[in-house]
Amino acid sequence: MDIDIDKDVCIGAGQCALAAPGVFTQDDDGFSTLLPGREDGGDPMVREAARSCPVAAITVSESR
Repeated sequence: MDIDIDKDVCIGAGQCALAAPGVFTQDDDGFSTLLPGREDGGDPMVREAARSCPVAAITVSESR
């Protein structure tokens, strides 16, 4: 699973961190970022976190 956060689109709403706190957090500026070592997802709530983003800044795709 590949997770991409478009930093130019993210507004720092924090919905991803609420939906999947084991994968997402917010940086010092309040924008979404992945927790170290969690770049591959590994949490069933990752897709829900992407869906909950109000500006669709998160994309999740299958690894190739």
